[in-house]
Order: sequence, then C-alpha cells, then structure tokens
Amino acid sequence: MTDKEYSITPRLYEALQLTIDLFGHDARKSSPVPALSHLLSVCAMVQFDGGDEDEAIAALLHDTLEDKPQFITREEIQKRFGARVLEIIEVSTDTPQDYQGGPKPPWRERKQGYLDHVRKTDPALLRVTIADKVDNVRAILADHQRIGGELWQRFNAGQADQAWNYQEAVKAYEQAGFQSPLLKELKRLVTELSALPIDPL
Repeated sequence: MTDKEYSITPRLYEALQLTIDLFGHDARKSSPVPALSHLLSVCAMVQFDGGDEDEAIAALLHDTLEDKPQFITREEIQKRFGARVLEIIEVSTDTPQDYQGGPKPPWRERKQGYLDHVRKTDPALLRVTIADKVDNVRAILADHQRIGGELWQRFNAGQADQAWNYQEAVKAYEQAGFQSPLLKELKRLVTELSALPIDPL
C-alpha cells in the first residue's frame, strides 16, 4: 500500500481538527490528563472494534453537545458531518436537547434518562457510547490504584452511584442488542469496578 492509502480521509481530518479546536486546552475532571487523550482513545477503540468513518468522527465529537454546546450546534454538526454522525453523538449524550451550557440537570436524572433511551436504541448507534464508558472505567480504575478513594471527590456522584450507573449501562446495551468484544471488555471492567472496596469518605 502507498502512504496515501494509509492516510486518513478529509472528513476525519476535519473532525480531528475541530476536536483539537474545541477541546485542545481542556483537562479531564480535576486531572492533569488532557481531554484530547480521552477523545482519541475512544476514537481508536471504535475503529479497532470495526467502527466505520461516521462512528470514528462521532467518537471524536461525542462530548460536544454535553460540554461545548455554546460553540457548536446540532445543525452545524449535521451540516459538516451528516445526520448519522449527529445521531450517534446524540445517543452518546445525557443532557437535554435544548441544553446550551451552564448547570446541568441533576446527575441521577440525567443518567436514568440516558439509560432509558439507550435500551430502545438501534444497537448500530451504540459503539461510540460503549467505547466512552470503557475509557471512563479504565480511568477510574487506574486512578483508584494511584490515589484510592480520593478520586470519588472528582465526581458529581459517589462510588456506589458510579458503580450503579455502569452496571445499568451494561444491562441497557445488552437489552438493546449490541454485541461486540468492546461490550465484553466493558462488562469485565465494570465487574472489577463493582468489586472495589468501599472507600471511607
């Protein structure tokens, strides 16, 4: 193969550039780790799991509607990358459709709404959100090894609620009919997460 055959497409390059523009100066929750590391990791997992270009683009941009709605709209995403990319991003989002930034609805309300929606979602749209969960749980487990129970202070919900959320997510994805090695990996990680000792506050 030539170098050209190995290069990424103009669409994916455009999505990568937009991701850098939107998230290039951000860090993950109370962490020195760049937000880009998460977005690139999710994109890589999606591609290694057999995801297509739309899924790879949606993986890069899956946090836009939750974290950057004041900088990019649903209409712009659809115009630049197509209706399917927008649909995958929306499935991966737990904020209301009219969210424009600022305080988000209560944590439990958002997560329950997301879970209820995912159970009825076309499984072909779920690879990105599952990859997102895989990367999130890996980060939690790595941070727990490094700093212990202190990590739970970064979140809007505590250890028990976090475990509940990921356990229910696995059930929701299975109920929707999604099947791939990526979901098996999430299930394994969530079992490890659920087995963590309860850390004192």
